[in-house]
Amino acid sequence: MGVRIFGQLIRHTSLSMASSTTLDAILSLSKRKGFVYQSSEIYGGLNGCWDFGPLGVELLRNIKDSWWKAMTYRTDIVGIDSSILMHPRVWEASGHLQQFSDPMIDNKTSKSRHRADNLIEEYIHRLRAKNKTADAERVESQLAAAQNNDDLHRIIVDNAIPDPVSGTTDWTEVRNFNLMFETHVGPVADAANVVYLRPETAQGIFVNFKNVMDAARMKPPFGIAQIGKSFRNEINTKNFLFRTREFEQMEMQFFVKPGSEGEWFDYWRQARWDWFVNNLGIKADHLHRKPHEKLAHYAAAAEDIEYLFPFGWGEVEGIHSRTDFDLARHQEFSGKKLEYVDTVTKDRYTPYVIETAVGATRTFMALLCDAYAEEEVPTGDGGSETRAVMRFAPSLAPVTAAVLPLVNKDGMPEAAQAIMRNLQRSFRVDYDTSGAIGRRYRRQDEVGTPFCITIDGETLSDSTVTLRDRDTMQQIRVHTDALSGEIRRRLEA
Repeated sequence: MGVRIFGQLIRHTSLSMASSTTLDAILSLSKRKGFVYQSSEIYGGLNGCWDFGPLGVELLRNIKDSWWKAMTYRTDIVGIDSSILMHPRVWEASGHLQQFSDPMIDNKTSKSRHRADNLIEEYIHRLRAKNKTADAERVESQLAAAQNNDDLHRIIVDNAIPDPVSGTTDWTEVRNFNLMFETHVGPVADAANVVYLRPETAQGIFVNFKNVMDAARMKPPFGIAQIGKSFRNEINTKNFLFRTREFEQMEMQFFVKPGSEGEWFDYWRQARWDWFVNNLGIKADHLHRKPHEKLAHYAAAAEDIEYLFPFGWGEVEGIHSRTDFDLARHQEFSGKKLEYVDTVTKDRYTPYVIETAVGATRTFMALLCDAYAEEEVPTGDGGSETRAVMRFAPSLAPVTAAVLPLVNKDGMPEAAQAIMRNLQRSFRVDYDTSGAIGRRYRRQDEVGTPFCITIDGETLSDSTVTLRDRDTMQQIRVHTDALSGEIRRRLEA
């Protein structure tokens, strides 16, 4: 089934694309090589839902492992795994039942449904593409000033923004659409048994604040981290994994003493930036800080980290200083104290919260885009050819090493299999005997395997193999006894 890709506003139009990678190239690679498939594809697919294939699940797991180690392999942060289904009062206290909605508008001719603000943003993008800069800036100013659904409707009608499907301007009013998926607990589907699939993982942390603080003997400043699935009934899904209905989040709530939130906000905004650059290896010039100009009523500060996707800048992580809003609301609605009491000073307070919330699936997509490259490389006959290569950080690559017997005879397969079994104790290893060795190198380059190990005639006589580096394509001879250590050294470099 074909995948329809919708456009998105590129806010910094003066900035050229940092990468020539196209979304079509990423989609093609993802399916062809087993990173991502459309959910239920044999039945026509389910819009906004995706399945991770053999390579995708390994890359996603490595991303989550990197985040988990960065966040919890320290003394002041612990982890939990809370339930997807929670008491409905949780969502009443958090404000999701009343406020977690998007502005929706329908076209009466095509029956297509759109997020009103996205419809306007895409119109602005089309104006800029036609070099109608003044008109684009005028509409952009109107959108920035919009306060409610009536304002959004007025912008759409006054500018005669057409439906992308039918081209008509026969619009309904703009109305709110709650994004939470509703289901029921028990055999009777009535209002008394309504529950929701969580739209974020953060609330599971807040309601367990006291449990964790007591059981783990923590005191502010300390954090609670969680990785888990969230669900949002998006009006329009778009741009592959960027906006989906089912996704995975990696969130950490850091509880601090009131008055210290500014210092900790600055700490975490830098720490999270460093993780993308240093741990994931994402190019710094493909990242962008976006401070929030408009803050939620409970927020003291907020900043997004954005990545330059093929469709433009898009948020991958948000860092928010949320004051005591969350704990105070749950304290109010549950009637249970969610305070910290200093046993020495007898100081009592409701902690403030610094939140770091990163999309695991969005980060996965950013890594695919950032790693993908096509380049001219020399061939053995003095010519050149184009190779596609995924330049994942070696520690994140779905497959660490590929074992390749030069020929499928003369004892080489047996030696290669013995080497593979030994390496599999520590690494994810592929084994490939199909085709010429150069073709096998190209296959491994295309999925990002950092190391290829070739078993040849010398291996049988002196127990050495050829170790090839994905990025430099340089080859060295390594003794089989030293092979695991050499790979581990390069992974840690």
